[in-house]
Amino acid sequence: MLTQQQKRMLSVLIDHFSQHDVPPSFEELCEAMELKSKSGIHRLLTGLEERGYIRGLPNRARAIEVLKYPDGSALQPNPALQHTAAEPSANAEIDPPAADATSVPFLGKIAAGTPIEAISDPTRFVDLPMDMIGRGDYYALEIEGDSMIEAGILDGDTVIIERRDTAQTGDIVVALVDQEEATLKRFRRKGESIALEPANAAYETRIFGPDRVQVQGRLAGLLRNY
Repeated sequence: MLTQQQKRMLSVLIDHFSQHDVPPSFEELCEAMELKSKSGIHRLLTGLEERGYIRGLPNRARAIEVLKYPDGSALQPNPALQHTAAEPSANAEIDPPAADATSVPFLGKIAAGTPIEAISDPTRFVDLPMDMIGRGDYYALEIEGDSMIEAGILDGDTVIIERRDTAQTGDIVVALVDQEEATLKRFRRKGESIALEPANAAYETRIFGPDRVQVQGRLAGLLRNY
């Protein structure tokens, strides 16, 4: 399953290849995707390739073939969609992430106190060392609030979240409440209900019916600026 940004990237590639004799450069992709980070473009392309929507053509530098539409249906072979990615202009600085680095989408702020609006589409990307995360799908959020301070999560920290829809009791998760509010809390099952537990004695645990809480991801790491 593709993220919204991956679907958008795939549509940009298909649209560009159908209208031009040359493929988009990294600069053009950054502009089309409204991203400043070229490593973010590289991350999206890598994600599409890992999921089988595009593939790199062997023995051709930066060659891309589009295999599927965003809905997952197969794309019929079309020479117009088989291109070598255009080289940048002489003054462009295209630096893909180093082999030991990667990037994840930054989705904005999330409350570690009172829930806030549900997480949105990425506004930028955060660079990370490869050994910080595994092979799953990840995103970053900035913490707003102090309800998780006893778990070492402070206001202003950036948390790295592994995207998943299940959790074990004791996991720190991003939870979507009533399909409209997202919060970072410790997940616990209480019989047939779900408890979202803070790590600060000043806050109360909130109990919800299982149909009111949707797990959006599990805490995988943390970044802090001093």
